[in-house]
Amino acid sequence: MKKKMKTYTLDEVIDKHIGKAGTANRERFERELHMDLVGELIREARLRRKLTQAELGKLVGVQKAQISKLENNGSNVTIDTILRVFTALKAKVNFSVELSHKKIRLA
Repeated sequence: MKKKMKTYTLDEVIDKHIGKAGTANRERFERELHMDLVGELIREARLRRKLTQAELGKLVGVQKAQISKLENNGSNVTIDTILRVFTALKAKVNFSVELSHKKIRLA
């Protein structure tokens, strides 16, 4: 008789190995994941526009190294830089912040 293998949802695995929603580890994980996704979007948009990292940096007013950081890990990058990069790439950006008592959406 074969023993049935237990399956887990992605949420269950993340809760167990990273932490439950609202914990410091989970918040850090979510932030890093979002920055990785932003970096991937920037790389994809840059390549579609056939720009090098240096060319995009020149359009934005930053060094090639800053674009590389943004695309690869997004650490130590300001929101202003991210918005300038997407503007240079002619991308539509929507930005929203939700607080317990207020929701702000910038388009």
